[in-house]
Order: sequence, then structure tokens, then C-alpha cells
Amino acid sequence: MSTLLSLLDAVEMRPDAIALRARSYELLGPVAGRTVVDVGCGGGRAVAELAERGAHAVGVDVDPEMIDAARERWPDAEFHVGDACSLPLETGTAAGYRADKVLHALDDPVRAVAEARRVLAPGGRAVLLGQDWDTIVIDSDDPDTTRRLVHARADRVPSPHVARSYRNLLLDAGFTDPVVEVHTSVFTGEVALSVLHTMTEDENWLAEQAERARTDRIFVAIPMFLAAARR
Repeated sequence: MSTLLSLLDAVEMRPDAIALRARSYELLGPVAGRTVVDVGCGGGRAVAELAERGAHAVGVDVDPEMIDAARERWPDAEFHVGDACSLPLETGTAAGYRADKVLHALDDPVRAVAEARRVLAPGGRAVLLGQDWDTIVIDSDDPDTTRRLVHARADRVPSPHVARSYRNLLLDAGFTDPVVEVHTSVFTGEVALSVLHTMTEDENWLAEQAERARTDRIFVAIPMFLAAARR
């Protein structure tokens, strides 16, 4: 868990990640004095940042160890162990719903979006953020192997292509006024190498990427899809 948290911290503190989170908060609309649920909250950084904006922010994650870490890091914030398809909120009590890099990990994203609509009050906003796992771009001397590894990694995810469906998922669940944006995150250096080590154990391929990192030639780009709509 500490290794995962360290990687999350490294990624979350990048300027582009900070800006992307800020944009996701903007798409929630005014949050001061209102309840906002952050689903799949992980280490809890977004919950703390939303609370700083005046929201009653509630973090939910299915992993008890992540919730323990979040509570230790942000003791004044509210966190719950819970499932994205069965949130610990009363119907119609939230003004905002945010799910960052969550829906791809679910077998049934449709149920999760329906649950988002349940907990939101009329006029509340849902914001979905994540990547399409087949669109990871990696510079490599072996593009055929790279393509195979990217697709193999995507196949390990329950819903690898859900990000391209965010807009339709929201519309099908009864949300209105959808907005969709794409923001590309670029990784170089040791952070890029750490990201690639989560993708494969192919030693030969990783050796090339390690040499690229050593000579400042490693390059990874991940398009991040951001969608928002009104309840």
C-alpha cells in the first residue's frame, strides 16, 4: 500500500494533475456549504481540497487500507469504506458527485452512474474523470511489443474503454447538459518509469525504458477524459 500511495502522491502533485483536479472542482459548480461525495477517494487528497473550498466533502473508497491512510492524513475529513454502486448517502442529499479514475475498475459502470444520480439532489452535478486504457502513448524502439503490452494491460481492467463512454453513460442515466473535455498528461523521467512498471513485467521492454529514463528520453502520454452533467 505504501508503494501505491507513493506513486499516487508523485502523480497527484504534478502541476498538470493539480490543474486537472481544480478543473474537475470547477465543473462541480459552487460547493461551499454543500455536500460533495468523492468516490474512489484513495488517499483522500481531493476530499481535503474540496473541504478547503468550503464543501462538506465525503470520501468513499472500497479499500479499507486506503480509507485508513486517508483518515490518518486528513483527520478532520469524513471518509467511509463503501462501494461505488451502494454509497453511504441518503437519496438526493448531495450537490456534487466526483469519480476520478474509478469507473474503469468497475464491472458495472452503469450501476455506478445510476447511484450517482440517486444521491444527487435535482440540479446537482456529476463529474467523471479517467483514462481510456487503450490510448496510452509510449515512445519505444519496439512499437509492436508496446502496442501488445498496452492492450494486454487494458484487458486486465474490468471496463477499460469506459472513459470514451462517459457522455453517453450520463445521458442514458438521465443527466442533462453534458460537457466533455480531454486533457493529456505527459510523463518523463523516473515517474514515467514507475508508471510503466505498473503496466508490465516484461524485463527486456522495461530495460529499454529504463535506459530511456537514464538518458532523459522516456516519454509517456495519457489522455484524461473529463465529463460533467447535471442531475
